[in-house]
Amino acid sequence: MGFADLHIHSIYSYDGTSSISAILKYVADCTDLDVIAITDHDAIDGGKEAVQLAPAYGVQVIPGCEVSTVDGHLLALFIDRPIQAGLSLAQTALRIGEQGGICIAAHPMARGTSSLRFDTIQSALRQPGVDKVLLGIEAFNGGLVYTRRNPQVEENARRLPLAQIGDSDAHVLQMIGQGSTEFDGNSIRDLRIAITQCATRTRKGIGLNGLGLIRSYLPNYLLRKLGWVAYNDNPNSPLTYTRMVRAMGQHMALPVH
Repeated sequence: MGFADLHIHSIYSYDGTSSISAILKYVADCTDLDVIAITDHDAIDGGKEAVQLAPAYGVQVIPGCEVSTVDGHLLALFIDRPIQAGLSLAQTALRIGEQGGICIAAHPMARGTSSLRFDTIQSALRQPGVDKVLLGIEAFNGGLVYTRRNPQVEENARRLPLAQIGDSDAHVLQMIGQGSTEFDGNSIRDLRIAITQCATRTRKGIGLNGLGLIRSYLPNYLLRKLGWVAYNDNPNSPLTYTRMVRAMGQHMALPVH
């Protein structure tokens, strides 16, 4: 049995607070996750960096991004080129399919963020080719502040021919894994087969409530605004904080005093 968190944001997202190296270090040392996906907002550079660094941390990484469709957010997995934002759900799914990728409906019907409606998802699935690419739906999202909506989403999601996915939607390290997907096997290949066969199961974490938002996310977000982010120099070093320009890549490294 394996576990995956397919909705994680890094500092390549405007609202992420952790470098790629810090995410990998945290996943390796503090979670039981076998597979993760880096899904920054309309950006794939974080996913590419994670794929390069992952072997050193013993973590399996799927490159992806969270695409801003005109209908709501959509997780694109197994892609290596950017996906144009602002297209319809169906158009976006087909663009993802052209790269051999698959997609997951992110936090459907969530308040306070751009989210897909269930009738929009159903309509898209009736368009030719979309059902071969749009294969999953977040039946549980641990990053939603209003987690009480999740049971309703889970009930509605069961009526769709899509794999049930649990994700954290993490923007801080401590949220990673607070929502994950259980599948048979433990490899990326096993996970993709399970999603295709609708054989996944959600695992629910604590989730993020209003108090957690104040205690966990806001301090890290303020540090991000001041230029400091969670960072890890190498797998044998502890997590620390560093200037964001350094954390975005060694070729941009600046000394930290």
